[in-house]
Amino acid sequence: MADSLFETAEPADLPLASRMRPTTLEDYVGQEHLLAPGSPTRAAIESGKLGSVVLWAPPGCGKTTLATLIAHYRDAVVEAKSAVTAGVADVRKVAEAARERLRSGGRPTLLLLDEIHHFNKSQQDSLLGLLEDGTLQLVGCTTENPFFVLNPALLSRARVLPLKPLSDDDVRTLVRRALERDEALHLRGIRLDPDAEGHLIRTANGDARLALNALETASMMVQDSGTVTLQGIEEVLQRPAIRYDRQGDYHYDTISAFIKSVRGSDADAALHYLARMLEAGEDPRFIVRRLIILASEDIGNADPQSLVLASAALQAVERIGMPEGRIVLGQVTTYLAEAPKSNRAYLAIDKALADVKSRPLAPIPMHLRNAPVKAMAELGHGEGYVYPHDQPGAWADVRYLPDAELSTPYYEPSEFGYEARIRERRERRR
Repeated sequence: MADSLFETAEPADLPLASRMRPTTLEDYVGQEHLLAPGSPTRAAIESGKLGSVVLWAPPGCGKTTLATLIAHYRDAVVEAKSAVTAGVADVRKVAEAARERLRSGGRPTLLLLDEIHHFNKSQQDSLLGLLEDGTLQLVGCTTENPFFVLNPALLSRARVLPLKPLSDDDVRTLVRRALERDEALHLRGIRLDPDAEGHLIRTANGDARLALNALETASMMVQDSGTVTLQGIEEVLQRPAIRYDRQGDYHYDTISAFIKSVRGSDADAALHYLARMLEAGEDPRFIVRRLIILASEDIGNADPQSLVLASAALQAVERIGMPEGRIVLGQVTTYLAEAPKSNRAYLAIDKALADVKSRPLAPIPMHLRNAPVKAMAELGHGEGYVYPHDQPGAWADVRYLPDAELSTPYYEPSEFGYEARIRERRERRR
């Protein structure tokens, strides 16, 4: 069994988040992409053969907990240090103690180095030989991108395991487990109001430590067998609850109001509903996906740049995350709200689809057919095709539609924005 990271503290004196740390992988919540039963990483941990790793993750999603479990299955002595305060001298002391244990036939040593990105190059280099000769096994924890802040030499000796933020369901599981299993909360008979639970989980935004410690603080404000209310959670978190449910009416009503405000060219209203969604913890990717649809459906060729900007916003939000992603969302929302509007491209494809679904499909004109081999050309495929680039203005007065009765024109450009220029070119050709 690994030494505790909290040897100097009595269990009752520890924060709730620390008291609820699991002792087996079966009780660990989240990170299914790494720890699903039968996965290589889980098998390596359970066999004690994982080796040195760097856990890369946002706060509160289980880095330290996973590190202690790795040590548990490795049956190693844990030396916990923070790179904020530790230096090379501390690493040397840990290494000396580790060598002494190995010489006396004792357990191996696992160095749990929190905030490892604070180690500079020379401090990181001090670890290389120790990992190479097996003096230490390293579990480094960082919220920064290790491929940017750690030396290639260290990364070659320590595998990077990226952890994901906990889902709302993960945090809900941990909160309910604490109410059921924590001795202090369970013996007191503390309950959590459903509205309070929802606000706590949304505000935690994947941070289990924040959720559990807020629950513990709020529980101190109620008597035994009492209920932690929404007001209590609001007071602890210093954030009022926003009436919003990602799966219910508020979710759909708010996104509807947001999209209709952008469509109606009211940037201020759009920003208001955007702020509501962000503050309530809505997935920013969901918001951007709706904006991408709007950029094509409601703006279209009146401002083709709108679709480019909205698509770029999705990539930007995925790369930088929140809270910085709010800046990107604010930019694209205001741009789309102020852009000229046209739904003509949207109407055009629907008209074309209606024709294809309801009318007989006429043969494709011979001059438009493909002629990949000579025999097909002899049958008339491609015969009479006029190459537009050989004509003045790169345009030829040729019929491209099949010979059939269709509800054309499908696309009728509006007089707004860039579409006015498209309309003008069309009229010149006519």
